[in-house]
Amino acid sequence: MFESLTSSFTGAIKKIKIYDDINSLKKALTELKKSLLKADVHHKVVKDLIQKVEIEVKEAGIGQESFMKSIRDNLLQILSVEGNQGFVYGSKPPTVILMAGLQGSGKTTTTGKLANYLKMRKKKVLIAAADLQRMAAVEQLKQITSQIEVDLYFDDNEKDPVKIVQGAFKKAEDELYDVLLLDTAGRLAIDEELMNQLKDIKESVRVDEVFYVADSMTGHDTVRTALSFKEAIGLDGVILSKYDGDIKGGVALSIASQVQVPLRFIGTGEKIPDLDPFIPDRVVNRLIGEGDLESLMEKTSLVIDKKRASELNKKIKKGEFNFNDFLEHVESFKKLGGLKNIMAMIPGMNKMAGGLKDFDLETSEEMKKIQALINSMTPKEREFPSLLNNSRKKRLASGAGLNQIEVNKIFKQFKNASKVAKKFGKGKGSMKEMTRLMEQMNPTQANTNMMKLRQQ
Repeated sequence: MFESLTSSFTGAIKKIKIYDDINSLKKALTELKKSLLKADVHHKVVKDLIQKVEIEVKEAGIGQESFMKSIRDNLLQILSVEGNQGFVYGSKPPTVILMAGLQGSGKTTTTGKLANYLKMRKKKVLIAAADLQRMAAVEQLKQITSQIEVDLYFDDNEKDPVKIVQGAFKKAEDELYDVLLLDTAGRLAIDEELMNQLKDIKESVRVDEVFYVADSMTGHDTVRTALSFKEAIGLDGVILSKYDGDIKGGVALSIASQVQVPLRFIGTGEKIPDLDPFIPDRVVNRLIGEGDLESLMEKTSLVIDKKRASELNKKIKKGEFNFNDFLEHVESFKKLGGLKNIMAMIPGMNKMAGGLKDFDLETSEEMKKIQALINSMTPKEREFPSLLNNSRKKRLASGAGLNQIEVNKIFKQFKNASKVAKKFGKGKGSMKEMTRLMEQMNPTQANTNMMKLRQQ
């Protein structure tokens, strides 16, 4: 998601090739200025950043190290707006969050993502469907809450969003919910009616914080609308949606600097798990290409049980990895979000992440075939793949709607992948074998990915 900005910083740093060379510093600053403006960072932010970096680098001695340190320090200063970070629970449950934003900003989807984020942290969440302006909003929330198994409060016969919110608040109090998220109406543009409705909702119940959902794709307009919402109803945080599709990326710096409201979360992909807390020092690490292992570790700890992981590692070492284990790992991996976002969190892997087409386990044709085949197996066949002789494979092919060639291919892939996993489990794996494993699971995509990586 930070690919464009990261390239800007690394490209500028490479311009400084000789220590204490004023001309190379000028070239680096010119490169940085052009790249930041191209990335849609506000011109005032760019001007201030360039001036500070120039002064600090000259004082410290011109070099790549001092240039990098100055960029890091100044980015951290810009993004470290006074206020809360991530999600902060109120002193008295339920913590009530009013979700605001323009129509089309991704507010309803972001509300679902935030609910899922909280549920993964063992919180009992209720969403109030108070967006009665857009006809499809309530139906969209019904689908999202069903998918993530979170409760929804709605009333198809009620036309007053204030009463919806009050009813949801009473339910949240009576049934001991930890968090209540209020999905409110948006408009195509800011108007007095919208703001008055939000004010009425805010005054009708105890609201702990107001989150503004900003569409990253709208560039400088995002800053202007955020300022309008801040002035009208007050904002405690901003969530940047659609950041994965924003090829420019500078809106994060512009919002933090111009609106002076802390960025709280950032949407990193289309999938429900693709929402990360916006922690300034971690974001700066990702911006300058150093990854974010801390966030990655937090994510994996939520979806992978340590005891189960230990048991599975022992099975892998013994070569006992079966189809039940495979399905369990696939489900866990889905909860982590998009592959590109995960790769970008690993130090030194940001370029590789940029070269990858995001592999989607939900829609992959290869994965659909594998899951259909596994679903056709008996419990014993899943547990003991060695039982699968030719007659059983014919039965499975018929049950999964596959031909014999496809079935044999899948079994060969599984067998080879198990061998590679066993080597990695014993600490004998190599990058070459990892590439081979990628090719076994999705040959066409892997070849495309590796060609891109070699070009880089």
